[in-house]
Amino acid sequence: MNDIPIIYQNPEIFIINKKSGMPVQGGEKIAHPLDEELAKQVGQKVYLVHRLDKDTAGLMIVAKTPAAASKWTKLIGSKEVKKEYIAVCAGSLKQKKGQITEDIIQHGQSKKAVTHYQVEKEWQIEREEDEPIQMCQIRLQLETGRMHQIRIHLAKQGCPIAGDDQHGNFKINKILRKIVGIKHLQLFSAKLTIPLDGKDESFQIDYSTYNR
Repeated sequence: MNDIPIIYQNPEIFIINKKSGMPVQGGEKIAHPLDEELAKQVGQKVYLVHRLDKDTAGLMIVAKTPAAASKWTKLIGSKEVKKEYIAVCAGSLKQKKGQITEDIIQHGQSKKAVTHYQVEKEWQIEREEDEPIQMCQIRLQLETGRMHQIRIHLAKQGCPIAGDDQHGNFKINKILRKIVGIKHLQLFSAKLTIPLDGKDESFQIDYSTYNR
């Protein structure tokens, strides 16, 4: 396994850049999860304080001790940690800024789900014998944290994330893979803003150069 990039660390936490396809937590029939691989890499046990989907790439906070895990879990739950996501989508949204408030079904129950978004960029991918594919880049923040919330919300708006074969458009994904080489889900935890030493500090990744 390649080393997991560590963006920042202090006595309490690591901020790491997770690659797409890496599960966060170990379990039966789960190979090379982040919690086990990072522990091997740094030579100590680590503690998860939040999660990313297996196919979502980008920034995560991982605690170094149980006490730090308790502290940072509470900070994330109290919204003192701000997480911003970038999604590259096949489609477009009529309103370029707003919120999606459609409930999501989880375990047979309808759950409230709120996603704030802003369209940052729009373009087209030309095809020789067919209509061009409309693309856009969206910045998102979660008010709630349902499983696959961003993926489901954008798909239901007719603007599925590129590379999302579970909730998105498999046919378009196949074309995008062939034309522009998109092989992975194009959803990134792109920016974290956290309280450090009495002030907010932000950490970002350059998702535009991320291995597709």
